[in-house]
Amino acid sequence: MRTSPNLEFWKGVGQFTGCTLFSITMLTSSVLAGGLLGLAISFRDLPSVRTIRNFVPAETTYIYDIKGRLLASIHGDVNREVVPLKKISPHLKRAVLASEDSSFYNHHGIDPVGVGRALVVNLEAGEVQEGGSTLTMQLVKNLFLSQERTFTRKIAEAVLAIRLEQVLSKDEILDLYLNQVYWGDNNYGVQMAARYYFNKSAANLNLAESAMMAGLLPAPENFSPFINLELAKQKQKEVLFRMLELNWISQQDYNQALKQKIQLNKKRTLEGSAAPYITNTVAQELVKKFGRDALLKGGLRVQTTVDAKLQMMANKTVKRWHQRLKRQGLRNNQIALVAIDPRTHFIKALVGGVDAKTSEFNRATQARRQPGSAFKPFVYYAAFASGKFTPNTIVQDTPVRYRDGNGWYSPRNYDHSFMGAIAIRTALSLSRNIPAIKLGKAVGLNRVIETSRTLGITSPMKPVTSLPLGAIGVTPVEMASAYATLANYGWQSPTTLIMRVTDSNGNVVRDNTPKPRLVLNPWASASVIDVMQSVINNGTGRAAAIGRPAAGKTGTTSSARDVWFVGTVPQLTTAIWVGRDDNTRLGYGATGGGTVAPIWRDFMRNALKNVPVENFKRSSNFPRPRPHKK
Repeated sequence: MRTSPNLEFWKGVGQFTGCTLFSITMLTSSVLAGGLLGLAISFRDLPSVRTIRNFVPAETTYIYDIKGRLLASIHGDVNREVVPLKKISPHLKRAVLASEDSSFYNHHGIDPVGVGRALVVNLEAGEVQEGGSTLTMQLVKNLFLSQERTFTRKIAEAVLAIRLEQVLSKDEILDLYLNQVYWGDNNYGVQMAARYYFNKSAANLNLAESAMMAGLLPAPENFSPFINLELAKQKQKEVLFRMLELNWISQQDYNQALKQKIQLNKKRTLEGSAAPYITNTVAQELVKKFGRDALLKGGLRVQTTVDAKLQMMANKTVKRWHQRLKRQGLRNNQIALVAIDPRTHFIKALVGGVDAKTSEFNRATQARRQPGSAFKPFVYYAAFASGKFTPNTIVQDTPVRYRDGNGWYSPRNYDHSFMGAIAIRTALSLSRNIPAIKLGKAVGLNRVIETSRTLGITSPMKPVTSLPLGAIGVTPVEMASAYATLANYGWQSPTTLIMRVTDSNGNVVRDNTPKPRLVLNPWASASVIDVMQSVINNGTGRAAAIGRPAAGKTGTTSSARDVWFVGTVPQLTTAIWVGRDDNTRLGYGATGGGTVAPIWRDFMRNALKNVPVENFKRSSNFPRPRPHKK
């Protein structure tokens, strides 16, 4: 009856003494070849193997979307994912031991027979040609020593191996080895190798695959099945035959494994991130929170708030409209898009430019551009929250001028006309400038700034007369976040790209579960949303109509350097900006309503295809605020 190798820690204390004495005898023989210098180096100033108790191997960090789909992996020089020994296929453990160290569970760091055989070969050759290394010796070489092939280093390797076996159990050494060893093409550890070669986890490797992987170990780059499949099969056969010799597999197992067709991984390496702007933003946040080493070596598991399907739609939308705008004469344009779930303030999609390969600058999070009239809803919210105004309050769209330094500032409407007495609903839906300034002055520009800060606008602001017209710099993320708070009737959670971060052991190190707070007046918020529905239904944002209740606002700055559309449905808020990095004019006739609203409509229609139609809550559902007392 055939048996498998004993995979438990061998505890023969009595045999340990004999083995150690024999090891010293073998070391003495090696010293004859290596000289007294080798002996000195071997036993003096060697690293302490006890430090291995605190050893944490470098691991790859993985970034996933909210549903667990892999977005990207980030690592330094080492691409590794550590898995416990119990989650590694028994076939692979046997194959590696058969190939590298069949006496592993019966020695204490060095194999006298193997060392003796290697000694003879090396003495005859006058150099180190055969290692005779045990699995433990290979491990200490990788962890503690250089890769030079010398007699003295081999002696040090043996000494450290004996010491290591006194500190760790056999299973702990095998666990470290399998997660530490190099398998080719920057893959370290069994898990990365199993995914790379066979697109499966190390736990699911069959006997044929395990033997082929074990056959790679002596020279992974040379024996790779992707480079030379016939040579890889030859090495596989050698491993299987060794396992048969050891009675670790049956003849039937041997025959079946040789006949089994190997299904190699057709997609051998992870493609570049499908969401580079997200990956870079997440990486920056992780470095800020945990440090660069944790990102590159810590094996973090990052669940983002992003929906990969929505992100793909956003990428395609930006690329498609970039080309369309070029054909329309708007060359060298950039586009940024941010989509947020207003119920959680989770960022669902983010695009920071038309091509991350040519420019990694993230315009969604880093570019502060003037929002123009897209800022006006914040002014109207401040007016409604004061308790003195409603959407039906009449305001005067008439000429006015204000002191501005040593001169005068006379604001104008986009069409240079005046409409006289109009309702606030009309003023916002048609984006009239003068009523917005008059309302801002009426409630106080400092209150407008206070409202904007509450909404999440962190960019610098001054209480200048032109502030209600968006004379500040803001990022698309700030705009989307602010509109999302209005769409959620004043309830706000911190806007984030990261939902949860765990370490490689599954311990949660960061949890961004939404913790909503009521930061705005619900009636005033619902009133702004109600008025912004008029913008799409019969105002400047008619090109953004998507066949369901939606609210939004156009934004166009002077000389059309920045054009925006920010809009929302109850389930999704999206801000889109178009402009040029050098801040030059886009082109004659470029507006938020004509240029950007169609982009918003295109994205939202696709993003909401399978999302139920939902109406906004009416302002009548909430109590109206009382007027502020002076």
